[in-house]
Amino acid sequence: MRLSVLAKTVGCFTLFSFLALVPQRGDGASPAPLLKAKKEAETKGYSFFATHEEIVTMAKKEEKLGVSSNLEPQNFKPLIHAFKQKYPFITDVQVGGELSGGAAYQRLILEMKAGQAKEWDVTHIPLDFAQEYPPYLLKHDILGMAKQGVLKIDPRMVSPVERNMITITSNVSVILYNRKLISDDKVPATWDDFLKPEFKGKKFLMNIRPLHLAGLVPAWGLERTLDFARKLAAQQPVWGSGTTRLNTAVTAGEHSLYLASNFSSAKRAMSKDATGNLNYRVLEPIPTRIVEHTSAIINTASHPHAALLWLEFLASPEGQEIIDKYEPLRASVFTPGSATEQVTRGKKLSVVDWNHFGKYQDYEAKIFVAWGFPKEDTRQ
Repeated sequence: MRLSVLAKTVGCFTLFSFLALVPQRGDGASPAPLLKAKKEAETKGYSFFATHEEIVTMAKKEEKLGVSSNLEPQNFKPLIHAFKQKYPFITDVQVGGELSGGAAYQRLILEMKAGQAKEWDVTHIPLDFAQEYPPYLLKHDILGMAKQGVLKIDPRMVSPVERNMITITSNVSVILYNRKLISDDKVPATWDDFLKPEFKGKKFLMNIRPLHLAGLVPAWGLERTLDFARKLAAQQPVWGSGTTRLNTAVTAGEHSLYLASNFSSAKRAMSKDATGNLNYRVLEPIPTRIVEHTSAIINTASHPHAALLWLEFLASPEGQEIIDKYEPLRASVFTPGSATEQVTRGKKLSVVDWNHFGKYQDYEAKIFVAWGFPKEDTRQ
Protein backbone atom coordinates (compact mmCIF):
# COMPACT_ATOMS: atom_id res chain seq x y z
CA MET A 1 0.00 0.00 0.00
CA ARG A 2 2.76 2.42 0.95
CA LEU A 3 4.68 1.56 -2.24
CA SER A 4 1.58 2.25 -4.31
CA VAL A 5 1.06 5.63 -2.67
CA LEU A 6 4.74 6.45 -3.13
CA ALA A 7 4.58 5.50 -6.80
CA LYS A 8 1.57 7.74 -7.35
CA THR A 9 3.29 10.56 -5.50
CA VAL A 10 6.44 10.23 -7.63
CA GLY A 11 4.32 10.02 -10.78
CA CYS A 12 2.43 13.21 -9.89
CA PHE A 13 5.66 14.97 -9.02
CA THR A 14 7.16 13.99 -12.37
CA LEU A 15 4.06 15.19 -14.26
CA PHE A 16 3.90 18.53 -12.43
CA SER A 17 7.64 19.00 -12.85
CA PHE A 18 7.25 18.48 -16.62
CA LEU A 19 4.31 20.83 -16.87
CA ALA A 20 6.23 23.46 -14.97
CA LEU A 21 8.85 23.39 -17.71
CA VAL A 22 6.28 23.76 -20.53
CA PRO A 23 5.83 27.37 -21.70
CA GLN A 24 2.35 28.66 -20.93
CA ARG A 25 0.38 30.93 -23.26
CA GLY A 26 -1.13 33.06 -20.55
CA ASP A 27 -4.72 32.35 -21.60
CA GLY A 28 -5.22 29.39 -19.31
CA ALA A 29 -5.39 26.92 -22.21
CA SER A 30 -3.93 23.43 -21.99
CA PRO A 31 -0.32 23.18 -23.24
CA ALA A 32 -1.00 19.87 -25.03
CA PRO A 33 -2.34 21.33 -28.32
CA LEU A 34 0.47 23.91 -28.28
CA LEU A 35 3.16 21.25 -27.90
CA LYS A 36 1.56 19.14 -30.61
CA ALA A 37 1.41 22.12 -33.01
CA LYS A 38 5.02 23.01 -32.27
CA LYS A 39 6.19 19.44 -32.90
CA GLU A 40 4.22 19.18 -36.15
CA ALA A 41 5.59 22.50 -37.39
CA GLU A 42 9.19 21.59 -36.62
CA THR A 43 8.74 18.19 -38.29
CA LYS A 44 7.81 20.06 -41.50
CA GLY A 45 10.81 22.39 -41.22
CA TYR A 46 9.01 25.39 -39.74
CA SER A 47 10.08 27.32 -36.67
CA PHE A 48 7.42 27.66 -33.98
CA PHE A 49 7.60 29.84 -30.88
CA ALA A 50 5.72 28.56 -27.86
CA THR A 51 5.15 32.00 -26.33
CA HIS A 52 4.78 35.57 -27.54
CA GLU A 53 7.34 36.60 -24.92
CA GLU A 54 9.95 34.49 -26.69
CA ILE A 55 9.43 36.44 -29.91
CA VAL A 56 9.58 39.76 -28.05
CA THR A 57 12.81 38.75 -26.28
CA MET A 58 14.50 37.97 -29.59
CA ALA A 59 13.15 41.14 -31.21
CA LYS A 60 14.70 43.21 -28.41
CA LYS A 61 18.11 42.05 -29.57
CA GLU A 62 17.38 43.06 -33.17
CA GLU A 63 16.20 46.64 -32.52
CA LYS A 64 15.61 47.33 -36.24
CA LEU A 65 13.15 46.48 -39.01
CA GLY A 66 12.92 47.02 -42.76
CA VAL A 67 9.62 46.65 -44.63
CA SER A 68 8.73 46.83 -48.32
CA SER A 69 5.02 47.55 -48.56
CA ASN A 70 2.42 48.17 -51.25
CA LEU A 71 0.18 50.09 -48.87
CA GLU A 72 -0.38 53.73 -49.75
CA PRO A 73 2.56 55.80 -48.40
CA GLN A 74 0.27 57.84 -46.14
CA ASN A 75 -0.05 54.69 -44.01
CA PHE A 76 3.63 54.51 -43.21
CA LYS A 77 4.05 57.28 -40.65
CA PRO A 78 1.02 56.41 -38.46
CA LEU A 79 1.80 52.68 -38.66
CA ILE A 80 5.43 53.21 -37.67
CA HIS A 81 4.44 55.55 -34.84
CA ALA A 82 1.89 53.13 -33.38
CA PHE A 83 4.20 50.14 -33.78
CA LYS A 84 7.09 51.87 -32.01
CA GLN A 85 4.78 52.91 -29.20
CA LYS A 86 3.87 49.27 -28.70
CA TYR A 87 7.45 48.04 -29.08
CA PRO A 88 9.71 50.98 -28.15
CA PHE A 89 12.81 48.76 -28.17
CA ILE A 90 12.55 48.52 -31.98
CA THR A 91 14.06 51.95 -32.47
CA ASP A 92 14.71 51.95 -36.21
CA VAL A 93 11.76 51.08 -38.46
CA GLN A 94 12.11 51.71 -42.19
CA VAL A 95 9.07 51.23 -44.43
CA GLY A 96 9.41 51.73 -48.17
CA GLY A 97 6.95 51.69 -51.03
CA GLU A 98 6.41 48.67 -53.24
CA LEU A 99 8.68 47.92 -56.16
CA SER A 100 7.70 49.53 -59.43
CA GLY A 101 6.99 47.28 -62.40
CA GLY A 102 7.54 43.63 -63.22
CA ALA A 103 11.26 44.11 -63.91
CA ALA A 104 11.82 45.30 -60.35
CA TYR A 105 10.05 42.24 -58.93
CA GLN A 106 12.05 39.94 -61.19
CA ARG A 107 15.23 41.58 -59.95
CA LEU A 108 14.20 41.01 -56.33
CA ILE A 109 13.39 37.37 -57.07
CA LEU A 110 16.88 36.92 -58.55
CA GLU A 111 18.38 38.54 -55.43
CA MET A 112 16.38 36.17 -53.22
CA LYS A 113 17.53 33.17 -55.24
CA ALA A 114 21.13 34.29 -54.76
CA GLY A 115 20.61 34.93 -51.05
CA GLN A 116 21.41 38.62 -51.57
CA ALA A 117 18.04 40.18 -50.66
CA LYS A 118 19.32 42.10 -47.66
CA GLU A 119 17.52 45.44 -47.85
CA TRP A 120 14.19 44.34 -46.39
CA ASP A 121 12.99 41.93 -43.73
CA VAL A 122 9.34 41.95 -44.84
CA THR A 123 8.37 41.96 -48.50
CA HIS A 124 5.15 42.46 -50.42
CA ILE A 125 4.13 39.54 -52.66
CA PRO A 126 2.26 40.69 -55.80
CA LEU A 127 -0.45 38.55 -57.38
CA ASP A 128 1.46 38.33 -60.64
CA PHE A 129 4.45 36.65 -58.97
CA ALA A 130 2.67 34.75 -56.21
CA GLN A 131 4.09 31.37 -57.24
CA GLU A 132 7.72 32.51 -57.35
CA TYR A 133 8.17 33.85 -53.81
CA PRO A 134 7.46 30.89 -51.45
CA PRO A 135 10.86 29.10 -51.82
CA TYR A 136 12.63 32.22 -50.55
CA LEU A 137 10.47 33.02 -47.55
CA LEU A 138 11.39 32.36 -43.93
CA LYS A 139 9.57 29.30 -42.65
CA HIS A 140 7.92 30.58 -39.50
CA ASP A 141 4.69 28.70 -38.87
CA ILE A 142 2.60 31.85 -38.61
CA LEU A 143 -0.62 29.92 -39.17
CA GLY A 144 0.11 27.46 -36.39
CA MET A 145 1.08 30.21 -33.96
CA ALA A 146 -2.05 32.17 -34.91
CA LYS A 147 -4.27 29.16 -34.27
CA GLN A 148 -2.62 28.58 -30.88
CA GLY A 149 -2.88 32.23 -29.83
CA VAL A 150 0.87 32.82 -29.74
CA LEU A 151 0.35 35.44 -32.44
CA LYS A 152 -2.85 37.49 -32.29
CA ILE A 153 -3.73 37.07 -35.95
CA ASP A 154 -7.00 35.84 -37.45
CA PRO A 155 -5.92 32.51 -39.00
CA ARG A 156 -8.00 33.29 -42.09
CA MET A 157 -5.47 36.00 -42.91
CA VAL A 158 -2.69 33.41 -43.23
CA SER A 159 -2.01 31.09 -46.16
CA PRO A 160 -3.21 27.59 -45.19
CA VAL A 161 -0.66 26.02 -47.54
CA GLU A 162 2.51 28.07 -47.17
CA ARG A 163 1.65 28.99 -43.56
CA ASN A 164 4.07 31.96 -43.58
CA MET A 165 2.27 34.50 -45.81
CA ILE A 166 -0.26 36.94 -44.40
CA THR A 167 -2.78 39.25 -46.05
CA ILE A 168 -3.94 42.31 -44.16
CA THR A 169 -6.21 44.13 -46.62
CA SER A 170 -9.25 43.28 -48.73
CA ASN A 171 -11.00 44.96 -51.62
CA VAL A 172 -14.29 44.41 -53.36
CA SER A 173 -15.43 45.23 -56.88
CA VAL A 174 -18.32 47.63 -57.36
CA ILE A 175 -20.13 49.31 -60.25
CA LEU A 176 -19.44 53.04 -60.45
CA TYR A 177 -21.94 55.32 -62.18
CA ASN A 178 -22.91 58.94 -62.73
CA ARG A 179 -26.52 59.68 -61.73
CA LYS A 180 -26.62 62.68 -64.02
CA LEU A 181 -26.33 60.30 -66.98
CA ILE A 182 -28.09 57.21 -65.67
CA SER A 183 -30.71 57.00 -62.94
CA ASP A 184 -30.45 54.59 -60.04
CA ASP A 185 -33.27 52.41 -61.35
CA LYS A 186 -31.54 51.96 -64.72
CA VAL A 187 -28.22 50.80 -63.26
CA PRO A 188 -27.68 47.03 -63.61
CA ALA A 189 -28.87 45.15 -60.54
CA THR A 190 -27.16 41.91 -61.57
CA TRP A 191 -24.06 41.06 -63.58
CA ASP A 192 -26.20 39.62 -66.37
CA ASP A 193 -28.02 42.95 -66.70
CA PHE A 194 -24.95 44.25 -68.53
CA LEU A 195 -25.86 41.86 -71.33
CA LYS A 196 -29.22 43.53 -72.02
CA PRO A 197 -29.71 45.25 -75.40
CA GLU A 198 -29.83 48.71 -73.83
CA PHE A 199 -26.19 48.33 -72.75
CA LYS A 200 -24.85 47.44 -76.16
CA GLY A 201 -22.72 49.84 -78.18
CA LYS A 202 -20.29 51.81 -75.99
CA LYS A 203 -22.73 52.19 -73.11
CA PHE A 204 -20.28 51.36 -70.32
CA LEU A 205 -16.56 51.41 -69.54
CA MET A 206 -14.41 48.29 -69.15
CA ASN A 207 -10.85 48.08 -67.87
CA ILE A 208 -8.64 46.23 -70.31
CA ARG A 209 -7.11 44.43 -67.32
CA PRO A 210 -9.73 41.86 -66.21
CA LEU A 211 -8.91 42.16 -62.51
CA HIS A 212 -12.54 42.44 -61.42
CA LEU A 213 -14.02 39.82 -63.73
CA ALA A 214 -11.40 37.32 -62.56
CA GLY A 215 -12.85 37.85 -59.10
CA LEU A 216 -16.02 36.04 -60.21
CA VAL A 217 -14.21 32.75 -60.78
CA PRO A 218 -14.42 31.53 -57.15
CA ALA A 219 -18.23 31.77 -57.22
CA TRP A 220 -18.98 30.98 -60.85
CA GLY A 221 -16.13 28.78 -61.95
CA LEU A 222 -13.77 29.57 -64.80
CA GLU A 223 -15.93 28.44 -67.71
CA ARG A 224 -19.00 30.47 -66.73
CA THR A 225 -16.79 33.50 -66.13
CA LEU A 226 -15.17 33.13 -69.55
CA ASP A 227 -18.59 32.82 -71.19
CA PHE A 228 -19.72 35.99 -69.44
CA ALA A 229 -16.52 37.75 -70.55
CA ARG A 230 -17.18 36.86 -74.20
CA LYS A 231 -20.73 38.16 -73.98
CA LEU A 232 -19.51 41.38 -72.38
CA ALA A 233 -17.04 41.91 -75.22
CA ALA A 234 -19.91 41.42 -77.69
CA GLN A 235 -21.67 44.34 -75.99
CA GLN A 236 -18.94 46.60 -77.45
CA PRO A 237 -17.98 48.47 -74.28
CA VAL A 238 -15.49 51.34 -74.22
CA TRP A 239 -12.12 49.83 -73.33
CA GLY A 240 -9.72 51.77 -71.16
CA SER A 241 -6.97 51.32 -68.60
CA GLY A 242 -6.19 52.56 -65.12
CA THR A 243 -8.78 52.59 -62.36
CA THR A 244 -8.15 56.24 -61.47
CA ARG A 245 -8.46 57.31 -65.10
CA LEU A 246 -11.70 55.41 -65.63
CA ASN A 247 -13.19 56.65 -62.36
CA THR A 248 -12.35 60.18 -63.46
CA ALA A 249 -14.08 59.65 -66.81
CA VAL A 250 -17.31 58.68 -65.02
CA THR A 251 -16.97 61.54 -62.54
CA ALA A 252 -16.52 64.04 -65.36
CA GLY A 253 -19.62 62.76 -67.14
CA GLU A 254 -17.72 61.39 -70.12
CA HIS A 255 -19.31 58.01 -69.49
CA SER A 256 -22.22 56.94 -67.34
CA LEU A 257 -21.14 53.53 -66.09
CA TYR A 258 -17.95 51.63 -65.24
CA LEU A 259 -17.66 47.87 -64.79
CA ALA A 260 -15.96 47.67 -62.35
CA SER A 261 -14.01 49.71 -59.82
CA ASN A 262 -12.39 48.93 -56.51
CA PHE A 263 -14.69 49.86 -53.65
CA SER A 264 -11.93 51.90 -52.02
CA SER A 265 -11.22 53.76 -55.28
CA ALA A 266 -14.90 54.40 -55.89
CA LYS A 267 -15.37 55.84 -52.41
CA ARG A 268 -12.31 58.02 -52.84
CA ALA A 269 -13.64 59.35 -56.15
CA MET A 270 -17.03 60.04 -54.54
CA SER A 271 -15.38 62.00 -51.72
CA LYS A 272 -13.86 64.33 -54.31
CA ASP A 273 -17.02 64.70 -56.41
CA ALA A 274 -18.42 68.16 -55.71
CA THR A 275 -21.55 67.47 -57.79
CA GLY A 276 -22.70 64.52 -55.70
CA ASN A 277 -23.63 62.66 -58.90
CA LEU A 278 -21.18 59.82 -58.42
CA ASN A 279 -22.49 56.64 -56.83
CA TYR A 280 -21.69 52.93 -56.65
CA ARG A 281 -23.60 49.66 -56.52
CA VAL A 282 -22.53 46.23 -55.32
CA LEU A 283 -23.60 43.26 -57.42
CA GLU A 284 -23.78 39.75 -56.02
CA PRO A 285 -21.77 37.66 -55.91
CA ILE A 286 -19.37 40.42 -54.87
CA PRO A 287 -15.81 39.82 -56.09
CA THR A 288 -13.90 40.05 -52.81
CA ARG A 289 -10.13 39.86 -52.96
CA ILE A 290 -8.76 39.03 -49.53
CA VAL A 291 -5.21 38.70 -50.79
CA GLU A 292 -4.72 42.35 -51.75
CA HIS A 293 -1.70 43.10 -49.57
CA THR A 294 0.22 39.89 -49.00
CA SER A 295 3.38 40.04 -46.94
CA ALA A 296 5.98 37.59 -45.71
CA ILE A 297 9.44 37.53 -44.16
CA ILE A 298 12.36 36.94 -46.52
CA ASN A 299 14.59 34.02 -45.52
CA THR A 300 17.61 36.35 -45.49
CA ALA A 301 15.92 38.76 -43.05
CA SER A 302 18.27 40.32 -40.52
CA HIS A 303 15.44 41.07 -38.08
CA PRO A 304 13.01 38.14 -38.39
CA HIS A 305 11.49 38.41 -34.91
CA ALA A 306 10.79 42.14 -35.21
CA ALA A 307 9.25 41.25 -38.59
CA LEU A 308 6.89 38.76 -36.92
CA LEU A 309 5.74 41.45 -34.50
CA TRP A 310 5.16 43.82 -37.45
CA LEU A 311 2.95 41.32 -39.29
CA GLU A 312 0.99 40.69 -36.11
CA PHE A 313 0.58 44.43 -35.58
CA LEU A 314 -0.76 44.95 -39.12
CA ALA A 315 -3.44 42.33 -38.43
CA SER A 316 -4.33 43.80 -35.02
CA PRO A 317 -7.40 46.01 -34.47
CA GLU A 318 -5.10 49.01 -34.09
CA GLY A 319 -3.20 48.32 -37.31
CA GLN A 320 -6.42 47.59 -39.19
CA GLU A 321 -7.97 50.85 -38.00
CA ILE A 322 -5.00 52.79 -39.36
CA ILE A 323 -5.21 50.99 -42.71
CA ASP A 324 -8.94 51.68 -42.99
CA LYS A 325 -8.28 55.36 -42.33
CA TYR A 326 -5.25 55.98 -44.52
CA GLU A 327 -5.34 53.33 -47.26
CA PRO A 328 -8.30 54.05 -47.13
CA LEU A 329 -11.18 51.59 -46.65
CA ARG A 330 -9.16 48.47 -47.36
CA ALA A 331 -8.78 46.80 -43.99
CA SER A 332 -9.45 43.07 -44.01
CA VAL A 333 -12.96 41.75 -44.55
CA PHE A 334 -12.17 39.54 -41.53
CA THR A 335 -11.87 42.59 -39.27
CA PRO A 336 -15.22 43.31 -37.60
CA GLY A 337 -16.45 46.79 -38.46
CA SER A 338 -13.99 47.40 -41.30
CA ALA A 339 -15.34 49.14 -44.40
CA THR A 340 -15.15 45.99 -46.51
CA GLU A 341 -16.74 43.88 -43.79
CA GLN A 342 -19.64 46.31 -43.57
CA VAL A 343 -20.25 46.60 -47.32
CA THR A 344 -20.22 42.80 -47.77
CA ARG A 345 -22.10 41.89 -44.59
CA GLY A 346 -24.98 39.48 -45.27
CA LYS A 347 -24.29 39.35 -49.03
CA LYS A 348 -23.17 36.57 -51.32
CA LEU A 349 -19.44 36.83 -52.02
CA SER A 350 -17.04 35.48 -54.60
CA VAL A 351 -13.99 35.23 -52.38
CA VAL A 352 -10.56 35.32 -53.97
CA ASP A 353 -8.86 33.56 -51.10
CA TRP A 354 -5.59 31.66 -50.74
CA ASN A 355 -6.87 28.84 -52.95
CA HIS A 356 -6.97 31.30 -55.86
CA PHE A 357 -3.90 33.38 -54.92
CA GLY A 358 -1.45 31.61 -57.22
CA LYS A 359 -4.00 31.13 -60.02
CA TYR A 360 -5.24 34.68 -60.41
CA GLN A 361 -2.80 35.66 -63.13
CA ASP A 362 -3.95 32.66 -65.16
CA TYR A 363 -7.60 33.67 -64.71
CA GLU A 364 -6.86 37.16 -66.01
CA ALA A 365 -4.90 35.84 -68.99
CA LYS A 366 -7.72 33.51 -70.04
CA ILE A 367 -10.33 36.24 -69.75
CA PHE A 368 -8.14 38.51 -71.86
CA VAL A 369 -8.02 35.83 -74.55
CA ALA A 370 -11.80 35.37 -74.31
CA TRP A 371 -12.18 39.08 -75.05
CA GLY A 372 -10.30 38.61 -78.32
CA PHE A 373 -7.36 40.81 -77.26
CA PRO A 374 -9.23 44.12 -77.19
CA LYS A 375 -7.18 47.26 -77.63
CA GLU A 376 -7.60 50.43 -75.63
CA ASP A 377 -10.12 52.78 -77.24
CA THR A 378 -8.11 55.99 -77.72
CA ARG A 379 -11.20 57.91 -78.87
CA GLN A 380 -12.73 58.11 -75.35
